[in-house]
Amino acid sequence: MTGNHPTSVTIIGLGSMGAALAEAFVKAGHPTTVWNRTAAKAAPLIAMGANHAEAIEDAVTASPLVITCLTTFEDTRLALEPAVTSLPGRAVVTLNSGSPAGARQMATWVNGHGARFLAGAVKNVPSAVGARDTLLYYSGDETVFEEFETTLKVLGGDTVHLGGGADLAALYEMAVGAILLPALVGFFQGAAAVQAHGLEAQSMVRFAGKWLDMIKSLLPVYAEEIDSGDYANAVSSVNLFLAGAAHDDDLATEANVDTTWLVPLYDLLRRAAEAGHGDHSISALTEVLRKSAQA
Repeated sequence: MTGNHPTSVTIIGLGSMGAALAEAFVKAGHPTTVWNRTAAKAAPLIAMGANHAEAIEDAVTASPLVITCLTTFEDTRLALEPAVTSLPGRAVVTLNSGSPAGARQMATWVNGHGARFLAGAVKNVPSAVGARDTLLYYSGDETVFEEFETTLKVLGGDTVHLGGGADLAALYEMAVGAILLPALVGFFQGAAAVQAHGLEAQSMVRFAGKWLDMIKSLLPVYAEEIDSGDYANAVSSVNLFLAGAAHDDDLATEANVDTTWLVPLYDLLRRAAEAGHGDHSISALTEVLRKSAQA
């Protein structure tokens, strides 16, 4: 926002998330230019009032704030390559997947072409873009965040700058994102078991939600244990989780459910017990994971 004039924004990439970003800016009254390799994807946004740039160079030139929403950092570089002469003086914000190393390389590339860089991540689904409680975090050039913070908050009310390191958003994106797949597979396994008993998966949603709430409440406790390195006060020990392996074997047999995805997890538990953590808090698995990462 410049004075009383909404900041012009360009969105590069119109997949489901990119389209949601563009829609949020259009609805908030920001002059919004959109570009996608497949131009037809811009049609619904054009109907809403967005401007469509046929050439990537025109898309970049249209706005001081260029937000990319492509799959990877490499995809972003390839898309922007034809427009490098238009980058100087602009702010480039990436909202894509990728490693911390990829974010650092992207920052070097963007800065090398005379633009400022901010990496970010949307921690929700496309339909939640624009909601007051939707979380987005960014890292990199603080001047970009300060200048465009009000504009970026259009995408979600919980908007955070993690620090000046260009790789911090990617680091947290991967660290937090690691929770998703194991949690979902656990739910899917439970759904298969419930259906094997002639019940609907929907019947377990309420209880699964309560379970996730309980897990959420434990995260500060586990984080404190990990940061202090003191695992002695075990609410749930490594050995307690190990004892559950037999129950999973019984479930696999009774419900004809494939539980082999748990095998590496129980191997991790066994290694933790062998390392002397059997009676320690389950958060002591962090020590085993850290050693594995260094191996």
